[in-house]
Amino acid sequence: PTECFLSQPEEKQESTVKAKKRKKKKNISDVLQKSAPKPGVPADLQNLLTQHFGENRSVIEIEELKLSDSCFLPANDLTHSFSSYLKEICPKWAKLRRNHKEKKSVVMLVLCSSALRSLELIKSMTAFKGDCRVIKLFAKHIKIKEQMNMLEKGMFHIGIGTPARVKALVEQDALYLNSTKYVILDWNWRDQKLRRMMDIPEV
Repeated sequence: PTECFLSQPEEKQESTVKAKKRKKKKNISDVLQKSAPKPGVPADLQNLLTQHFGENRSVIEIEELKLSDSCFLPANDLTHSFSSYLKEICPKWAKLRRNHKEKKSVVMLVLCSSALRSLELIKSMTAFKGDCRVIKLFAKHIKIKEQMNMLEKGMFHIGIGTPARVKALVEQDALYLNSTKYVILDWNWRDQKLRRMMDIPEV
């Protein structure tokens, strides 16, 4: 009796291999495009801290990193403009601004993902800030030495900048956080690639 071999399974294997090759690698922008924008909540930040420090910290150290809910103000529910949100969370701004006398520090620190976004926020907070002084804390077109001199000589109420530059200023003792009452994270905004600040690995 002659043996009969079917070659169909091999063809199927070839076609599946080709299909796999054709399958496009998932891009972060494609993934984020499908997710609807939702306001950040305190749990988001807590989870991020736990993920980031979880591998190289002990259980006790992780526990110490946890912030109580009383540390958080209500998050922007996406219905506010930046100015109206600041007015809601900081009703006594005029008093805080008047009482601030320390150099090398700010009362309010706003962190965003880029220099362009920082400038955008400075323009959009006009209704809130009044006549207080704002310092730009990002690297684009501004040398760190310039910022250090400005902080040493002048008095500023609000600092708006990027995490990397703020970190560098804090590490070089050019910016003290003792008198900082508010830290605002520009959590909901997405860049051209649809990434939020917390989606950028360097941050």
